[in-house]
Amino acid sequence: MPLYLASLNSGSNGNCYYIGNESEAVLIDAGISCRETDRRMARLGLQLARVKAIFITHEHTDHTRGVEVLSRKYGIPVYITEATRLSGRLMLDPGLVHPFMAGVPVQLGGLSITPFPKWHDASEPHSFIVSSGGLTAGVFTDIGSGCEHVTHHFSQCHAAFLEANYDEDMLENGRYPLYLKRRIRGMEGHLSNSQALDLFTSYRSPGLQLLLLSHLSAENNHPQLVQELFNRHANGTTIEVASRYEETEVYQISDI
Repeated sequence: MPLYLASLNSGSNGNCYYIGNESEAVLIDAGISCRETDRRMARLGLQLARVKAIFITHEHTDHTRGVEVLSRKYGIPVYITEATRLSGRLMLDPGLVHPFMAGVPVQLGGLSITPFPKWHDASEPHSFIVSSGGLTAGVFTDIGSGCEHVTHHFSQCHAAFLEANYDEDMLENGRYPLYLKRRIRGMEGHLSNSQALDLFTSYRSPGLQLLLLSHLSAENNHPQLVQELFNRHANGTTIEVASRYEETEVYQISDI
């Protein structure tokens, strides 16, 4: 059974990723409005009725902006740690809130969603891989360092959303204040293009079919720059860049 995935939006203005099989799906983060989520999924031919849960990586508003309305309107369960819910001051229906634990898969029909911890400047940040029918896709964004949890789970993926937030020279020579540059480059910040490339080339599995470069900075990166960088090392993996302005197409990965 194939896996289907799409980015509904990716960047500091909002993050929302769709992963599912032919009958069930989940959203990883809900950082755009409910209305915009509706519109973008409809344009892609994706049905919200298939979305069995929303998984929240951390409390920053570009990952949570739409979760309250989306969950309430459609009765969608939200998997979130208590620390993240409290830090984000999220007003969620208690009956729709579900905790999760790192390393313990959540089974939703034919989907298995495994959380794992990561380095980021948030209360209790996690990322997720989603598996079904022998295929695995993961979301690897908002990561300050490619720690062992990240590399272990990335190496299992047939498709991945991988953060390539900034070009080092553009950040260094850009207009951001020094404290913000240090935050972005720090162990709890974001992955640079070169850090993401090292993770890709060092830990990708032979079965990695698709890499969606994600969470690009509007100020300190450029889609063409990172696309060309990764194309030189693709070695058979399809490389795409997720937009901060619109949804991607729906990608399909199959057991080949």
